[in-house]
Amino acid sequence: MTSTGTKKDSRGWRRQTLAVRGGQSRSNFGETSEALFLTSGYVYDAAEQAEARFKGEDDGFIYSRFSNPTVGMFEERVAAIEGMERAMATATGMAAVNASLVSQLKAGDHVVSARALFGSCRYIVDDILPRFGVDVTLVDGGDLAQWGAAVRGNTVCGFLETPSNPMLDIVDIRAVADILHGVDARLVVDNAFATPALQRPGEFGADIVVYSATKHIDGQGRCLGGVVLGSEDYVENILKPYLRHTGPALSPFNAWVMLKGLETLELRLERHCASAATIAALLEEDDRVSRVIYPWLDSHPGSALAKKQMKAGGGIITFDIGIDKDQAFRFLNGLNIVDISNNLGDSKSLITHPATTTHQRVPEAERHELGILPTTVRLSVGLEDIDDLLDDIRQALSAL
Repeated sequence: MTSTGTKKDSRGWRRQTLAVRGGQSRSNFGETSEALFLTSGYVYDAAEQAEARFKGEDDGFIYSRFSNPTVGMFEERVAAIEGMERAMATATGMAAVNASLVSQLKAGDHVVSARALFGSCRYIVDDILPRFGVDVTLVDGGDLAQWGAAVRGNTVCGFLETPSNPMLDIVDIRAVADILHGVDARLVVDNAFATPALQRPGEFGADIVVYSATKHIDGQGRCLGGVVLGSEDYVENILKPYLRHTGPALSPFNAWVMLKGLETLELRLERHCASAATIAALLEEDDRVSRVIYPWLDSHPGSALAKKQMKAGGGIITFDIGIDKDQAFRFLNGLNIVDISNNLGDSKSLITHPATTTHQRVPEAERHELGILPTTVRLSVGLEDIDDLLDDIRQALSAL
């Protein structure tokens, strides 16, 4: 649904042009920037028009929990950049993850999920889904034999992150999609770390893609938001009814901010990736750093696969510092430019200690199995001058 003004035909436009102009619908005022429609409801020319809209016979807006012109532009632009048929926005990234799964599940269904997930995602698959009678099998995302052994006749979908949070595991999207499609199940991929600027899972067979737009899509730590993308049939007949009636709607203001973020997403990611690759190389040469995980390093076990699926290595580096938590904390506390925060994908460089924050709920034994140790830190590389970042990391290392 669009506003009553003009809309250009975007067929044939390349991705960066779509990031700036995709989905744009101007009102009769002819504004250059996307209009911000801060309204909860809409009026009708006649009672008959209201009836027609509720029946789906008239293409127009009803209520901003259902749809909104500004939110609609954001959804159309993300879908165009991603190369998926449809998108629907949500209030947060976790609302998007939850909706992508719960909208298609019922008691008695089965889900196969990669074990390496963000802490809140693990809570959904470990706690929420089983509570409502959905059976979940956790697998090592990189072990295709485990995916093949886990699927069943009642498997509805699979779920994975690649690169995963925080250990940057790389999963073969095409191979997992083929396994799931063999039992008529869908593959849901959380692509928040790579973004559509670096990786488009639909090109490798994923059926549904989810984002925390709070991260790189906004890119400046301003607003919460999420988005789910998929086929016309999935969005229209499965996802939309769920979102309309459960209400995790993205606010028009946040959608407007995200639209502005999309305009510079690819440009920002180029800088994030270049700086991250430089920092990862520095860390790998330092004896005080016992392990560096970055998809573009040859030492990463999934490096070859990452280079097939991704345009660049991303802006996140995970590494182990010192010999225990105290030394890891000393390193974090010694940074002057890089801020300690559990967020990521910001223009400001941010660092976190996953074992005590984002993944503290995961049992310690399983954290160790996933590789999340007391010495593990996750660095989200921002847009600061690379030499200033290198100097800051060097002086924090020297404090050890």
